[in-house]
Amino acid sequence: MQPFDYVRVREISAALAEADSSADYLAGGTTQLDLMKDGVLRPRRLIDITRLPLHGIEERQDTLFVGALATMEELAADPVVGRRLPFVREALLRSASVQLRNMATIGGNLLQRTRCRYFRDPKVHACNKRGRGTGCAAITGTHRSHAVLGTSEHCIATHASDVAVALIALDAVVHITGAQGDRDVPLTGFYRTPGDTPDIENDLRPGELITAVEVPLLPPGARSDYLKVRDRMSFEFALASAAAAVVLGDDDVIRWVRVGLGGVATVPWRAVEAEAVLTGSRAGIEVFTNAARAALAGAEPHPQNAFKVELAQRTLVRSLQTITGVSA
Repeated sequence: MQPFDYVRVREISAALAEADSSADYLAGGTTQLDLMKDGVLRPRRLIDITRLPLHGIEERQDTLFVGALATMEELAADPVVGRRLPFVREALLRSASVQLRNMATIGGNLLQRTRCRYFRDPKVHACNKRGRGTGCAAITGTHRSHAVLGTSEHCIATHASDVAVALIALDAVVHITGAQGDRDVPLTGFYRTPGDTPDIENDLRPGELITAVEVPLLPPGARSDYLKVRDRMSFEFALASAAAAVVLGDDDVIRWVRVGLGGVATVPWRAVEAEAVLTGSRAGIEVFTNAARAALAGAEPHPQNAFKVELAQRTLVRSLQTITGVSA
């Protein structure tokens, strides 16, 4: 690990004043420190923001306002989440052990870096996320766990977050502050697919800091589910996941629906095509299957991860069955 300066701040203004191109913010550090030890991240200064007043979780009418430094475990244990956002709680509980959830922050989880083995190995030269224009070793190498949606010829790395999949389905909004002032960014517009610039993963500008996440609560009567498919039952990253929420009418017609997909895309994936198929349709296997096909219609798999297309479709269908009680 390269030597670095360490600064602890207690005010947001002090954090912003310390930030420059050579500095990184430090919160839970559950992934960040590993990347520093491996030489992937090389900040010259770490700004410890854990003392900033960004820890609270507060219900505000039909919205949950979550401080960026609230931990994953605190959010999972919040009674409003259990009552009004159960699939968010499920995503949190399935994402990591309780020890990690007690350290990892919500802001940090949304910003976590890919688990692509080539990104995390600095001995591998060809990684456009670490060095734009160097190539993508995954495309010609091992890529079973990589993305099939939102990819480009420059990067197929999968986004790892579980809870971001549920939050993007809910139209959550990220609150950001920086030297130029405050701004709010919908989570659906916060992440960037790789395109020609895989090294730019989100809409944060240099020195900016996430202060909170605003999460709309599910409407009354909504049912939800988070289904995660992985190689083993212990804590593991998703091969495919689905976060879905539905409001059914008395006639079993889907009045309202939100769908997010994980484990299959370069960003937490909002499946708007699936939502369009489902909205106004009567719940049933055929419509669920059509919705799943629509969600994966733009997939561009590679040889080792082609199975993910059908796996993601089956995952979404199964989640919708669980929510609606429709049998096969």
